[in-house]
Amino acid sequence: MSEVINVAEIFGKNVFNETVMREYLPKGVFKKLKKTMEDGADLDPSIADVVAHAMKDWAIKRGATHYTHWFQPLTGVTAEKHDSFISAPNAEGKVIMEFSGKELIKGEPDASSFPSGGLRATFEARGYTMWDCTSPAFLREDALGVTLCIPTAFCSYTGEALDQKTPLLRSMQAIDAQSLRILRLFGNTTAHRVVPSVGPEQEYFLVDRAKYLQRKDLIYAGRTLFGAMPPKGQELEDHYFGAIRERIGGYMKEVNQELWKLGVTAKTQHNEVAPAQHELAPIYDQVNLAVDHNQMVMETLKKVAGRHGMTCLLHEKPFAGVNGSGKHNNWSLISDDGINLMNPGETPHENVQFLLVLGCVMKAIDTHADLLRESASDVGNDHRLGANEAPPAIISIFLGEQLEDVIDQLCSTGEATHSKKGGKLMTGIATLPELDKDATDRNRTSPFAFTGNKFEFRMVGSSDSIAPPNVVLNTIVAEAFKEAADELEKAEDFPSAVHDMIKRLLSEHKRIIFNGNGYSDAWVEEAEKRGLPNIRSMVDAIPALTTEKAVKLYETFGVFTRAELESRAEVEYEAYAKAINIEARTMMDMAGKQIIPAVIKYTTQLANSLTSVKAACPEADVSVQSELLIETSDLLSDMKVALAALEQLTVESASVEDAQARAHAYHDKVVPAMAALRTPADQLEMIVDKELWPFPSYGDLIFEV
Repeated sequence: MSEVINVAEIFGKNVFNETVMREYLPKGVFKKLKKTMEDGADLDPSIADVVAHAMKDWAIKRGATHYTHWFQPLTGVTAEKHDSFISAPNAEGKVIMEFSGKELIKGEPDASSFPSGGLRATFEARGYTMWDCTSPAFLREDALGVTLCIPTAFCSYTGEALDQKTPLLRSMQAIDAQSLRILRLFGNTTAHRVVPSVGPEQEYFLVDRAKYLQRKDLIYAGRTLFGAMPPKGQELEDHYFGAIRERIGGYMKEVNQELWKLGVTAKTQHNEVAPAQHELAPIYDQVNLAVDHNQMVMETLKKVAGRHGMTCLLHEKPFAGVNGSGKHNNWSLISDDGINLMNPGETPHENVQFLLVLGCVMKAIDTHADLLRESASDVGNDHRLGANEAPPAIISIFLGEQLEDVIDQLCSTGEATHSKKGGKLMTGIATLPELDKDATDRNRTSPFAFTGNKFEFRMVGSSDSIAPPNVVLNTIVAEAFKEAADELEKAEDFPSAVHDMIKRLLSEHKRIIFNGNGYSDAWVEEAEKRGLPNIRSMVDAIPALTTEKAVKLYETFGVFTRAELESRAEVEYEAYAKAINIEARTMMDMAGKQIIPAVIKYTTQLANSLTSVKAACPEADVSVQSELLIETSDLLSDMKVALAALEQLTVESASVEDAQARAHAYHDKVVPAMAALRTPADQLEMIVDKELWPFPSYGDLIFEV
């Protein structure tokens, strides 16, 4: 019988949350810390020692021996350095467990060994991690024991952001200040803070670990670089929302338990479209908590998989020919007095505040579509975006029939007099309940879709941090809010001024709205006519970071400096080149050491068999064997030629000194050469005896989990 789990008892048990703080902190200290956490007040340094002592006592009571500043550098994963709580032994040779406010607030890792894009030279090693008190500390239990993890930001010695958290916190300040200006325009005096709320869905694949370890491409690149499609893929659509198998269920159960202990509100779990693909989704949370929690989700998915004899693949496209994995970023703005700025209400045409917010969001997305596209760019996502399960590389907004109708009314007549209603869902079955139907259907092909009271940005890759897209969303909408508030605060007749502004915003940026099929070729042509950018790859997206438009945007709100933007562009070019170089070298290794020897062995056996048959029976028809030998040998020759070309192009690309030019060389030359090598190899997999093929097939990986 399955173990009974009391979620209420275990939820947040490993988190230094408000309940724990009330128990361990003096009332005055708790009050000051809570004011910083909830109101954004400056952190009072005088309380640091008290908080550190309480945090240490709580952690040690729970079995902790070490603490770490847990941060998110530009490596794509989290980082940590562990220190024990012990201090120097006293005269009696006994140690004391200590943890000071200074140690809580500031850590000093080696900044030169993390990506900095030229901001830090190797000899300039100092960097600082700084306590983010708005994200609670937590305990991690694993083979190391129990470790106190303290979420932090990470900056260089000279103050530049070297991480994902610092610009996110800066962007939160920007959207908070400008959102309050919008609320004040409409007479709201009770709100004191507006926070972006995010619910990131997480897709992932699970494969058997023993099979995973037989594939160098999965080990080194996180995706299959070779592989022919099995007879069955996802065409029957029987895996999506299908019954969860026992082995996967046991895994999901433990993942949930681990996450609930960490205060992560893991809510939804189900099978995704592709075989061996699944999804986990939490409840919405404040954006910086959502970013931290999503990192915990990814780490937990990978850690727990090992305990169940599996490996979790977070790559955006681990298998060609079946759906890849994304991470839908559901974004909204919530005030501390309970107002969702994205909620249209029952009558959107009468909700002037919402219509202004909507117009500003449309303006932000239209003006900075290139930045939003760049925020979802990574090497893996190049294989996913534009495919059948993911949005196209063109940024557009889906609003649905109801809001589009309101916009049409405002743009054509200057007045909106009604909002479409959803009506009743008619099934024709008397025993089924009568349901209210939503006023608008959903559009799963849209990269930025309005879904009732939030926007769902569907481009983000499954392995990526959700920090960059939310930095962009926070900042570009803050800019649009600021420009609106600057004008409206001076207006003598506010109702007329806001009405005119809404009509102008909707009219000027209506081109960004598209409610049709985003997968169609017709949309690509239509988007070009509208002047919408179609940025197809990561290397083509990176320049958006350093345009004068982007620099002005980010420097205006103190989110990034020009130097920080230039450094991030450099980091991304280097990351792209390094990732493709690893993939190319892995392909060369697999082709040269595994596939070609296996094919030679097969052709040798085939040739020997052919000779034996001819010798034993000269009259026998051996045309099939002969044709098979010729076909296999020709493909082997094609593969050898493609391998040589890939080797040469990889060496040439690696020698290019400029980071941007090197990334383009890998994209323009090495990537096509990799595809050219894969084509004959995948054809050979369909011919060569399975017993001789050197690693597990797609069928072995995605159907035998």
